[in-house]
Amino acid sequence: MAKKKKIVFECQHCGFTTPRWMGKCTNCGAWESLIELNEEQQEISKLVSSPNSKSKALSINDIVQTTVDRFSSNDTELDMVLGGGIVPGSLTLIGGSPGVGKSTLLLKIGANIAKDKKNVLYVTGEESEGQVKLRANRLGANEDSLYLLSEIRFEQVLIELDNRDYEFIIIDSIQTMYSESISSAPGSVTQVKQITFDLMRLAKDKKIAIFIIGHITKEGSIAGPRVLEHMVDTVLYFEGDSSQELRILRGFKNRFGPTSEIGVFEMRNEGLVSAKNIASRFISTNSEQSGSALTVILEGSRPIILEVQALVSESYSPNPKRSSTGYESNRLNMLLALLEKKLELPLNNYDVFINITGGIKITETSADLAVLAAIISSFRERNISKETVFIGEVSLVGDVREVQALDQRLKEASMHNISKALVSKKPLDSHGMKTFVVDEVSKLLEWF
Repeated sequence: MAKKKKIVFECQHCGFTTPRWMGKCTNCGAWESLIELNEEQQEISKLVSSPNSKSKALSINDIVQTTVDRFSSNDTELDMVLGGGIVPGSLTLIGGSPGVGKSTLLLKIGANIAKDKKNVLYVTGEESEGQVKLRANRLGANEDSLYLLSEIRFEQVLIELDNRDYEFIIIDSIQTMYSESISSAPGSVTQVKQITFDLMRLAKDKKIAIFIIGHITKEGSIAGPRVLEHMVDTVLYFEGDSSQELRILRGFKNRFGPTSEIGVFEMRNEGLVSAKNIASRFISTNSEQSGSALTVILEGSRPIILEVQALVSESYSPNPKRSSTGYESNRLNMLLALLEKKLELPLNNYDVFINITGGIKITETSADLAVLAAIISSFRERNISKETVFIGEVSLVGDVREVQALDQRLKEASMHNISKALVSKKPLDSHGMKTFVVDEVSKLLEWF
């Protein structure tokens, strides 16, 4: 009796498998994304997801701690995000929207590493060698130890690795690569998963640091199977508008360092360069205006001074507008309700708009006091001094609570000629600034 053929369908968005076809993936919700795998593709999928050798558990006290060696990328911002430098044998995935500068950044990094006489291989599947050469001329990235390979066949990449010893490899991009041993289109789940698995083994076996570029979907996540982010050691996202000069590199996963750090880059004619003085990008030195307040947020270990802008205008609609850019809208609604309840401000008859300058998205609560100050300033049309910062978290009961690393935030503010700070608690070191304690929201009205 013939053996019954096993039928497996795989989602091309998340890698979810099911024995029957469905119009909608139950795991990620994508429509028309399930395709049937042949026997060869099923075997490859098993190889990637299952162990191929037996292992034995050891007592944690018997395990010898290994030290992580690093080498510098010669870029202070990237080294900071990675936790101190690039780890040999690591696999790093970097994603970002089209045109944000992923290829530009990595080509420049490759040239920086090649300056130290390390062999670097840049594999491009989207551009010709001549196109990459034009960009290299603009970036000043022409180094003898930097090699270009315009190829999408993964087997040809492996052949090149046998011809020369490389210490750093860039794959641009993982969605354009395909293996001739897999009968599916480039960018499919099976192709991406298998090639990433092979790159991971290559990185570990030969101690080669590999950076791969991944496209992102319209939802903002890296295209392809979700397992891709689990397989790599580090996941970085490149954020920013291609029409603006400022770019932010943010770490979302890092097995060799922290994930809270960010790197700030500036797009210039010579390419992406580390932003030396980022404070001037986020705060305005113009004359005082109503609806503008300064605060200091913490991104990883880096304090950043930001300007919070508010516009409060009379509404002629039964449902006033509440809009925020760079600040959580639910938290804005909470603060507006607090102002109406505690300070009796009739904001239910006004439209309120909040904007965080520079394209930064605030993810912590230390800017609450500055948001309230900007709203009250706009509502009463009272200017706030550019030499004052507001730092504090606001609770639902109207208390202003202490935030972490206050000393570090005040030190950053004092370095930019800011002389006054409104905080929830007297700091141990004010760094020459005048500090005023505001432990309740009602005390904030004394400044207007």
